[in-house]
Amino acid sequence: MKPQQMLAARRTKVLDSCPDDCPTAFNLARRNVLVGGLLFGALAALPTLPAVAASASWSDEAAARFMEISSLLVPHRLNAEVGRRMGAAMVALNPALLQEIGGLLSIARGRNARIVEDFFADIPDGPLKETALSIISAWYLGVVTSASNAEVFAYEYALMYGPTSDVMTIPSYAISGPNRWTSTAPPLSNMPEF
Repeated sequence: MKPQQMLAARRTKVLDSCPDDCPTAFNLARRNVLVGGLLFGALAALPTLPAVAASASWSDEAAARFMEISSLLVPHRLNAEVGRRMGAAMVALNPALLQEIGGLLSIARGRNARIVEDFFADIPDGPLKETALSIISAWYLGVVTSASNAEVFAYEYALMYGPTSDVMTIPSYAISGPNRWTSTAPPLSNMPEF
């Protein structure tokens, strides 16, 4: 018997010994499952490619300029990592953002601004004012766009919760704070005995 005939006989014997009542068209080989999984993973990662490309083009200098104008527009302590991610997302939506930030900074520096009130009235209507308002909005709301599928950058650090933080907790599933699913249970004392 030739090797190919032996291999075919062995394959037939193995297939006959496996009780499989599904048609051969529906059989899954390990290779098919692996290739399908790789394709599914690649398709799932596709929507993140623009964000990765935007964050790759978002340099440390650009992030520093974004944080500089943000600190002038928003009179609060801002989280630098949130600012880096927020700026990268904003530049992906508006490629002219860096030039507009440069324009805003030149107006602020021309007025020796320390706070937003020192220079905001001098910002002309149009793209510069829209950029300034979108930066302020992003920091207060924690999102860059108002779309229903918008990525949240600063839920816990969103500035809209700051003014009422002394009387109201950030909306969450537990009073203990955001990202905590349960609050600490009070200790048991004086358990009744039956």
